[in-house]
Amino acid sequence: MDDEPAENISGGASGGGAFAPFEPGDAHTRAEAVVDRLGELYWQKTYGGQQAFECLVRTVLSQNTSDKASQPAHDSLMARYGGGALAATLADADQAELAETISSAGLYNQKSETIIRLAQRVVDEYGGADGFDRFVKDEDPETVRGALLDMKGVGPKTADCVLLFSGGRDGVFPVDTHVHRIARRLGIAPPDADHEAVREHLERDVPAEKCGFGHTAMIQFGREYCTARNPACLDDPDACPMGDLCDQVGVYPEAGEVVDPSEGVDG
Repeated sequence: MDDEPAENISGGASGGGAFAPFEPGDAHTRAEAVVDRLGELYWQKTYGGQQAFECLVRTVLSQNTSDKASQPAHDSLMARYGGGALAATLADADQAELAETISSAGLYNQKSETIIRLAQRVVDEYGGADGFDRFVKDEDPETVRGALLDMKGVGPKTADCVLLFSGGRDGVFPVDTHVHRIARRLGIAPPDADHEAVREHLERDVPAEKCGFGHTAMIQFGREYCTARNPACLDDPDACPMGDLCDQVGVYPEAGEVVDPSEGVDG
């Protein structure tokens, strides 16, 4: 049974930014046409505005788990540690106590160690959460991304989520497992592309102002229609609203089989 919530939390009310009209225009690439179609299905909003260190913590909590598991962990963490200077408080937190607080997120020992280490670095290098927030929102995006990736425990998807949901940066298309699967299955990224290669293709082919929305909407589409093991088209080719834009790489309705897109093309 799918344990994901009905709405992608990162793109919902807590995702930062403000709701705004979505203007599809004339698509110049198939990837842009995909995002425009998703715009007809899901919410339309701009991104940015989350406090950068809290966004970093939220994204670390979400690693290798669902929003259903990570959101309660985030809420518990904020209830226990969020009354004042969050980074300074977490930098001095007892690791066992923090691990217990975020246990619903899974991998809680590893994640608690990562959060404390990140908090200490934010305090040491930026003077705390406010200084880190200014850095994320004001500095050149590539400089910010490089600094984030230099932090142990922060990978490309986490760095890009901070750039998008805190910095509100255009042209950032974070790639999680949903986006990685769907972009290759649709045929808008090579079937053997890793997460970084998918990101490069999407950021190249989707206009900068549509990347953030494309990320959150593609996640929602992956939960509602294009799941990993039972995509809507497997049983009914007309059940998927993206059918005319999809190459169905790795999906074989005649045989009732679904494989990773990298296994779904001839070598």
